[in-house]
Amino acid sequence: MVARAAVGGAPGEPLVSVQWRQGWGSLGSRVWMGTCSGGQGVPATVAPLCSAPHPSPHYLLPPIHEVIHSRRGATATLPCVLGAQPPSYKVRWSKVEPGELREVLILVTNGLHARGYGPLGGRARMRRGHRLDASLVIEGVRLEDEGRYRCELINGIEDESVALTLSLEGVVFPYQPSRGRYQFNYYEAKQACEEQDGRLATYAQLYRAWTEGLDWCNAGWLLEGSVRYPVLTARAPCGGRGRPGIRSYGPRDRHRDRYDAFCFTSMTAGHVFFVPGRLTLSEAHAACRRRGATVAKVGHLYAAWKFSGLDQCDGGWLADGSVRFPITSPRPRCGGLPDPGVRSFGFPRAQQAAFGTYCYSE
Repeated sequence: MVARAAVGGAPGEPLVSVQWRQGWGSLGSRVWMGTCSGGQGVPATVAPLCSAPHPSPHYLLPPIHEVIHSRRGATATLPCVLGAQPPSYKVRWSKVEPGELREVLILVTNGLHARGYGPLGGRARMRRGHRLDASLVIEGVRLEDEGRYRCELINGIEDESVALTLSLEGVVFPYQPSRGRYQFNYYEAKQACEEQDGRLATYAQLYRAWTEGLDWCNAGWLLEGSVRYPVLTARAPCGGRGRPGIRSYGPRDRHRDRYDAFCFTSMTAGHVFFVPGRLTLSEAHAACRRRGATVAKVGHLYAAWKFSGLDQCDGGWLADGSVRFPITSPRPRCGGLPDPGVRSFGFPRAQQAAFGTYCYSE
């Protein structure tokens, strides 16, 4: 690749033609080497351009914010802007899937036309605010959209890229089935979270939840395939009396090893409401249907507690057969714990007529 330019020195000095060719620097990096020509000699102010190697030009501007915050159902924009337009190029957007060590192609554009790929490609488009704008717009953000993205410029000389992270506002909740603790292998944990309107949490999501007060002594699967649990108050039965933090069992066998799950959910499009009474689980389903709703899932209740401030000091049936209630203002005779949260009565017998129900309606 050859580039040419006319470069001037100080006022009154002649223009010099500088021709750059790509070469390799002493550290193995690709650089541009300059060769000058001029009929009246090379001015001293321009001479350094003729012999010193120069780094390859960078077209992509570094993002001002590398983390983009959004919510489920919203429209998110991942910025990627060119500082200059190469003669010929493509921009390739991809997503790095945690735990799978692979990139999933989303969209490719040449500046004029764009083509989407995969499940995310149908909801993704280029913003095209101006001719140098290669930003990606994701509509109807879903839980699985959170993660790391890469905007790569392919121009036939030296590819370059910028990385951004899409972070969803949400809540992490521990989950175990009615059979008790440590029943899930990795794939069963993943399915269980999805059935409760969530997905397996990432390490970053669990860490964020820990900084916000999550303290849980049972180990659970994370999306990356590791098994961890968050401890705020170090104690002997919970990893010892060392420092608070995220305890780790490290990577485990996804088929054989069994633990609980840490699920992640975000704001929902609907709302949760409580129906009082002394209902069995089947009566709870009927009560919600009469109101044009369904029995809420665990993720629905956590989202309503987190984002809508739902506070109800009455246990209610949920779709998985558990009985829980959300508390935003802790008080006596209402769960007995000093911190806000979603309290659980476990999994009573489905025929036990003792609780109301939480319904979910869109």
